[in-house]
Amino acid sequence: MKRRFGYSPAQVDEANPYWLSFSDLMSALLVIFLLAAVALIIELSQTQKIIQQDIQALRNGDQARKDILYEVRDALKSKDILVEVTDNDTVLRIPQGTLSFLSNRDEIPEDSEAAVIAIGEALHSAINKPFSQETNLMRFEYLDTVFIEGHTDSLHSPRVKGNWGLSAFRAISLWEYWENNLQRKPSFESMKNAFGEKLFSVSGYAASRRVQTDERRPEQREKNRRIDLRFTVKRPSIVELEKIADQ
Repeated sequence: MKRRFGYSPAQVDEANPYWLSFSDLMSALLVIFLLAAVALIIELSQTQKIIQQDIQALRNGDQARKDILYEVRDALKSKDILVEVTDNDTVLRIPQGTLSFLSNRDEIPEDSEAAVIAIGEALHSAINKPFSQETNLMRFEYLDTVFIEGHTDSLHSPRVKGNWGLSAFRAISLWEYWENNLQRKPSFESMKNAFGEKLFSVSGYAASRRVQTDERRPEQREKNRRIDLRFTVKRPSIVELEKIADQ
């Protein structure tokens, strides 16, 4: 009787008892690797989405500020009131020729009152508009602060605190005039930024930030006597940036 020889898988497995275990182990490792890769891709996608949202918020803030500045300038230009957009579209400049402060005085002159009211109304209207049809946020909600900055020339002022006091009180006078005479709601005083803080702030810089360094002529000094409305937009905090960096 002839013997029949053939290949038996069972005999191979019995001869290699570790082969099946090794295959199972490699399959399990492959599954774990794939799951880890998927989790990493999801996490990276979420982080990228957060970064894109923050970048878009910054772009919206810059656009909201630019819209405000140029809308105010154009509205006042139609009334023959001169203001300028400066400092890379971040500042609305009110020159001395528009406010006409008397020498070493901080009171709003009577012949400038109409212009001051018109500037306040144009500013209030431009700030209190929706940013776009796609969002319910107002333009001012993209802002951090609106600084009312007083500036003088470098000639010494005999007032108390000199040019520092003069520049600060001129800025305060503009602010108080708006608060007392601008018939618009909400008032500038009650307006808050996205962080729940006061939107408007007042400061004086004396002659420390001159736009005209050469002041040998009166018209050169006049360029430095001004009120700047400086608009800053809200930015991600250090904590928020650190979170993104960690991710």
